[in-house]
Amino acid sequence: MSIPDFSGIWAHPYLTGFEPPASGAGPVRNKSRRPDGVANFNRLVGDYSNPILQPWAAEIVKKHGEISLAGQGYPTPSNQCWPGGVPYVFWDFLLQIFQQPDHILMIYRQGHELRHVRLNEPHPMPITPSWYGDSVGHYEADTLTIDTVGIKVGPFAMVDMYGTPHSPALHVVERYRLVDYDDAKDALERNAKENSYIAATAATGVVEVDTNHRGKMLQLHFTVEDPGVFTMPWTGTITYRPNLGPWTEVICAENIQWYSGKDSAVPQADKPDF
Repeated sequence: MSIPDFSGIWAHPYLTGFEPPASGAGPVRNKSRRPDGVANFNRLVGDYSNPILQPWAAEIVKKHGEISLAGQGYPTPSNQCWPGGVPYVFWDFLLQIFQQPDHILMIYRQGHELRHVRLNEPHPMPITPSWYGDSVGHYEADTLTIDTVGIKVGPFAMVDMYGTPHSPALHVVERYRLVDYDDAKDALERNAKENSYIAATAATGVVEVDTNHRGKMLQLHFTVEDPGVFTMPWTGTITYRPNLGPWTEVICAENIQWYSGKDSAVPQADKPDF
């Protein structure tokens, strides 16, 4: 079977991004809801009763939610201009894929975060932790499978928008497929009930998609394991449509005033290097 072509610019214009699975253990979801039942992105209150969470991790999620309920923002990798790691970076609305015979380059819109995926190679031993970990991939028929370990734990490390922590043992497996609309319909409908759609276009600096698109879509199904944080592996899905607008740039370090009116914790040198 020929290798599918995943290259191009893909968009998922939904806040938080993770689509809950049809069944089984899924990601932490927002307890705060709008009148229509959709998660309220303006108040991020993670469901700390989710059975995937170890008690200490549930307490961290609960404390983040209390900050949000008090009408304040809390630091995240994206609003602090720090690398997000995986799966946190999956929230980003835009993903650009460059597909080569021996590697894949994945670029995310927020701060031009890059991931390099080596194909048909093992993880090195030992692994030196890095912001996006060590990613190796291979093709299984029509599926691109990416295995990532060695994800560095930074000062604002979390796997989602709700402050869910992770440890150095975090292990993420991603599976990408090009799917027809009929195959993606259930996931799209679950997502529409869960996450807020961004009613904006590329002209406003976000994304532009055709919600009536019935052609091929890029679907990511990912599994997260971290025995010190989670009681069990859990899964999530993200369904991307082709992006119709240009590649927009968001360089966080050029605007360090995040939404609570405080300076972001942009890494700075103690002295000039020139």
